[in-house]
Amino acid sequence: MYKIRFAGIGFALLIFSMVACTANLEVRKKQEEASRNLAEVYMRQGNYTAALNELLKAEKVYPKDPYLHNDLGLTYMAKGKTDSAINHFLKAIKIKPDYAPVQNNLGTAYLAQKNWDAAISVFKGLVGNLLYVTPHYPLSNLGWAYFNKKDYPTAEQYYLQALEIEPKFSIALRGLGQTYIAMDRISEAIATLEKTVQYAPAFAEAYFDLADAYLISQDHKKAYFAYKKVLELKPDSPLARKAANEIDKINNRFLLK
Repeated sequence: MYKIRFAGIGFALLIFSMVACTANLEVRKKQEEASRNLAEVYMRQGNYTAALNELLKAEKVYPKDPYLHNDLGLTYMAKGKTDSAINHFLKAIKIKPDYAPVQNNLGTAYLAQKNWDAAISVFKGLVGNLLYVTPHYPLSNLGWAYFNKKDYPTAEQYYLQALEIEPKFSIALRGLGQTYIAMDRISEAIATLEKTVQYAPAFAEAYFDLADAYLISQDHKKAYFAYKKVLELKPDSPLARKAANEIDKINNRFLLK
């Protein structure tokens, strides 16, 4: 009889311990989520140092949240720490293998490293995911990876697939325009880049590419005004300095004002 009684007490203690552990886990999850939510506010404000402090605090409390590791990856990317970003994106995928946005972020990190083949492998997996709601992003990223591998026909193919899904997707339009320049299909490049700046009138990089295409086609006046647009949109930037140099060359040669 006593054995049964003691066994009953032991079982009750075990149940109590399990309930306490579950309650403690829920508290830690809520603490982690609160720190992550605050970090996301800092991320939206561009304060990545404050965001990182909150995220690292959250990781100590509860490290098994895939959304936390995605945020850590994005924050490290913003701070130029690509290796650390990749580490956290991989942790997020390990915890939640079907987490498609973090896979896209992982591929983008590989692009930043110029690890084109690793990026291609990730993005091809995403393109095959029928549940991924924005496939034009990985398709466009595949275009960029193949462009940098100088496989221009394949880059063109992926950019066109992205634009079939989202015809006004300015990133893919610009990439396609750059690809046409590389393939010496200048009239197509100009038409594509003119469409890009029509849909994205504040896209300074697209104006710069358009100016380059005009210059190749010997339309110096249009090139001049496209470079001027870069100066207007991104003053005091490295891109603006490059545009100013091109404007000086045109002025010196043709005295355009």
